[in-house]
Amino acid sequence: VQLQASGGGLVQPGGSLKLSCAASGSILGNGAVGWYRQAPGKQREPVATITPGGSTNYADSVKGRFTISRDNAKNTVYLQMNSVKPEDTAVYYCKLSFVLVDYWGQGTLVTVSS
Repeated sequence: VQLQASGGGLVQPGGSLKLSCAASGSILGNGAVGWYRQAPGKQREPVATITPGGSTNYADSVKGRFTISRDNAKNTVYLQMNSVKPEDTAVYYCKLSFVLVDYWGQGTLVTVSS
């Protein structure tokens, strides 16, 4: 299984960005998918997760601003980021958890700056 994260870039504070996590094959719909981020000098932390049934969970720091969603037909999970803040700056990774195995994407850099 290969995961490809994309959509990162430079965005101004208060702006929006949409990340995508595409998977090879059709496995994505059968596992839980999470977005994680790692800022410089900090540990990787969970941002949002979505189960195969569509239940979602968010870190307190992004609740009300970020939305995770999935399109199983496209084997893709998205992270819509609104009202971004400088502290959202990080490399964002997606992870698929399936049958006790975790698969990680390569990460996409999000920089929030004016």
